Amino acid sequence: MSDLLRAPAELKYAEELDWLESVDDSPKPFSWRLSPKMVRLFVLGAERADGLDRPVAQKWFGDRGIVERAIVTLASDRGLLLIGDPGTGKSWLAELLAAAISRNSTLVVQGTAGTTEDHIKYSWNVSMVIAKGQSRASMIPSPIMTAMETGQLGRFEELTRSTSDVQDALISILSEKYISVPELDSDGIVFAKPGFSIIATANSRDRGVNDLSSALKRRFNFVRIPVVTNKKSETQIVRFRTEELLRRHQIELDVPPTLLDVLLRSFADLRASAAAAGSDEEKLESALSTAEQIGVLEDAILHSNFFGQRALTARTLASSLVGSLARREPEDLAILNKYLHGVVEPRSKDEGGDWPEFLEGGRDAIASLA
Repeated sequence: MSDLLRAPAELKYAEELDWLESVDDSPKPFSWRLSPKMVRLFVLGAERADGLDRPVAQKWFGDRGIVERAIVTLASDRGLLLIGDPGTGKSWLAELLAAAISRNSTLVVQGTAGTTEDHIKYSWNVSMVIAKGQSRASMIPSPIMTAMETGQLGRFEELTRSTSDVQDALISILSEKYISVPELDSDGIVFAKPGFSIIATANSRDRGVNDLSSALKRRFNFVRIPVVTNKKSETQIVRFRTEELLRRHQIELDVPPTLLDVLLRSFADLRASAAAAGSDEEKLESALSTAEQIGVLEDAILHSNFFGQRALTARTLASSLVGSLARREPEDLAILNKYLHGVVEPRSKDEGGDWPEFLEGGRDAIASLA
């Protein structure tokens, strides 16, 4: 996998999935590769009480009930809709579930304003149609149709970004469990095999872009994924992703716990400020999600490795934070400047540590962008 920029979960954890499948003696729904208990264990990690002969690392950090409800939904005949703010791990959870259940997380449709019915049903190989006419051989199945034919999980990312026509086409797939191909005289219906379902994701901030119809909502079980606010859980997520980054880039660089604490507290402060703001102009455009926090740390690590002293500093961390979160000028710069003067400056005097250098790096970064 070293020649892949980003391996899907079923390849990344192939050896672990093979082992889990070999020791799994619990009943499996439909064509599932793992039982529901093993799927949960793969996603959330093994505990001592599970009695396994080897450790299984936690890959998604969140409430156990969320994962269990998602698994139960997929074992039924209803679709699963993971909904939440940007950066809450919806897509990652969907990928892990598809990898554990189907050993294939790549049957994905990306919802955009340009997504059409062809993307969720089928299209045609024009050259083959001209040469031999319309047939199953000249048909190009969508990822969703492929999932139906093979009894696997299909994924639909950013469902509310797609138009109402596409959403309406999805209703018949979820309710009737087949796709009609009127261009074919025979073999013109593709039926879903047992095990087929759809995991969709939706950004709660996209509400109003293309609202889901009540008919489509009835075909999905909604599972809401909250923003991670627990400091321990957020620390685990950031460390997990950071270690992956360091391994992928083969970087030997230490992330001091004190600097990680500075990052976590900074995001907590900015979230509190956004919650207390009276208008959108007083809020950063950033959602201040855990994913964006990881992005700030990733930027700081790479900058330190390539252009620094191969050691992460508070100055570099502050520069990355300002550079990543200042998306509107001058609004976001003003908010960050207010935070530095109103929160970080008093804290640097009271607590010392990395805060004075963090304050100086933040001021310099704002001055360079202003």
